[in-house]
Amino acid sequence: MQYDLTDLRLFVAIAEARNLTRGAERSHLAPSSASHRIRLLEEVIGTPLLIRQARGVGLTRAGEALLRHARQVFAQLEQMHADLAPFATGVRGHVSLWANTHATHSFLPDDLAEFLRAHPQVSVTLEERTSPEIVLAVARGEVEVGVVAERVEGADVELLPYRADRLVLIAPPAHPLARLGVTAFADVLDHPFVMLHAGSAIHTFTMNTAAALGRHLDVRIQVRSFEAVCRMVAAGVGLGLVPRSAVSGGLAAPTVIELAEPWAQRDLQVCIRARDNLSGFAQALVERLLASAPPSATVPAQGQEAAQAPIKGQRG
Repeated sequence: MQYDLTDLRLFVAIAEARNLTRGAERSHLAPSSASHRIRLLEEVIGTPLLIRQARGVGLTRAGEALLRHARQVFAQLEQMHADLAPFATGVRGHVSLWANTHATHSFLPDDLAEFLRAHPQVSVTLEERTSPEIVLAVARGEVEVGVVAERVEGADVELLPYRADRLVLIAPPAHPLARLGVTAFADVLDHPFVMLHAGSAIHTFTMNTAAALGRHLDVRIQVRSFEAVCRMVAAGVGLGLVPRSAVSGGLAAPTVIELAEPWAQRDLQVCIRARDNLSGFAQALVERLLASAPPSATVPAQGQEAAQAPIKGQRG
């Protein structure tokens, strides 16, 4: 297909204005030139994009699809410019890091701040993804470094011990479950929950875990941070599922209840393809993450050997 970014920008401008003349003005084109470009674009794509009306224009189904994709294209271009901009200001390196919700909201902020202070010439792009997505992306070479809490069967990656933590159930202090020391996840699914926002890795994990039991969570409210989950739970809105490290003490803190399931142990691990293949800055980031973990955060010796070896056919 032969069209360029000018054509796409023009189409977006017209679609958003619902008017060809105003869209042409936004694109600094004459209406006749804009109309000609849109006709050529429709010919190249092979279907009408606009519905010409007495007052303005509407979008065909194809036009709606093109508008959605064109917006994504320009969003990606803006992200590309943002990623490239640091190089013009003296930054000489860049590392892409994907991490699950747990790591992103707990340990990584302090560790990355320390790394960036020690390496002012480096920039880091941090994206929150689920552990399986991260492992597969690292295995395919799409991202150099990940932080995960799960293994993926058949993924040829190395997992290096980073931090140890557990998922725990939290309840309002006056909740009937608050007197329990330990419970099974299946036994609390009749109660309403406070959850992180849809799309977060821990939201996906929790919903899938409930679905595997043939149940659906009653999500009372969704928030943007573990701190907000804890505060909502302490206020009596519902139960929550958070890492133990996210629960702070104090009079207004929720009650912590241990989960009996083995999956509640969520040891975080740094995920890479192979140390020898890392760029210099990615290697420095990995070393910083591993060095920042306290001795108690490493996995037991029996699991450590398996964690440092490539994963083949294992799932945790």
